[in-house]
Amino acid sequence: MKNNKTIIITGAQGQDGLILSQILLDKGYKVLGIIHKYKSHKIRNVKYYKIDLTKYTEVKNFIKKTNPSHIIHFGSKNPSFGEKIGFYKKNFLQTKNLIDSILEIDKKIIFIFPNSSFIFKKKNIVTEKDKYKITTSYTKFRIKISQYMKYLYDKNKFRFCNLILFNHDSVYRRKSFLIPRLIKFAKKEKINNLKKIFKENIIIDFSHAYDICFAIYLIIKKNITINNLILSSGKKTKVNDIINYILIKYYNKKKINIPLKKKITYMIGKNSLAKKILGWKHKKNIFIAIDDIMKNKKLYD
Repeated sequence: MKNNKTIIITGAQGQDGLILSQILLDKGYKVLGIIHKYKSHKIRNVKYYKIDLTKYTEVKNFIKKTNPSHIIHFGSKNPSFGEKIGFYKKNFLQTKNLIDSILEIDKKIIFIFPNSSFIFKKKNIVTEKDKYKITTSYTKFRIKISQYMKYLYDKNKFRFCNLILFNHDSVYRRKSFLIPRLIKFAKKEKINNLKKIFKENIIIDFSHAYDICFAIYLIIKKNITINNLILSSGKKTKVNDIINYILIKYYNKKKINIPLKKKITYMIGKNSLAKKILGWKHKKNIFIAIDDIMKNKKLYD
């Protein structure tokens, strides 16, 4: 296992799966991608496999055959696509099948679970010590998996990383997410739509997806296991600054300046632990991500 450089990534054709795959390939790893269906975006030299994660035997046989050192599970749904009947049950089952397969095959395999900041109770600054709160079937799934992993660690010395990711974007971000929507509104001169968002005075912890994925690479490289680790920018970014950046730099429009809601709620992830144990530094930011998207803006036509 020490010299094994095979990595399995579920959801390998999503934003984070694509970026992390390329980083790992560049560092000499072999990457195997598990996908639900084939999409247009893919990374050369990654082998993609259609595996039904709801079928335990299929999952177990694949892991046993490929013998990875790590499994990174990006392959769960995002709340941006709505709550659906059976959401919790299906996503919990898929993740549990991966975990239980590791326990049966080789407990040395490290399972990396990129969790979500949605699991926290709302407050301005959050750390790894803050409590979780179930608010939707999405947060229920993620919190219950966190609890299951901790239980297995205490019982069987299951090796895992529970990573709490804050907002991050790149050129691979889907059209339904915030920044692609802002770009679309600006391009189509839907200024009233932008003004509605502007008025809300939203503050978000935004990173470039490359930085988040590079942190995950460092976790793999250092063979780290940890129950909670926040990966975030650790900074407040005003969505209004993003709107005006897009309007002025790319569409030669005047910046929006209208009365705002005075009450501001936001949640920023304190990333000091990740910086300390990984030696991690941000190389990019959300505005670089916007520039990357605009260079490939035909993706959002």
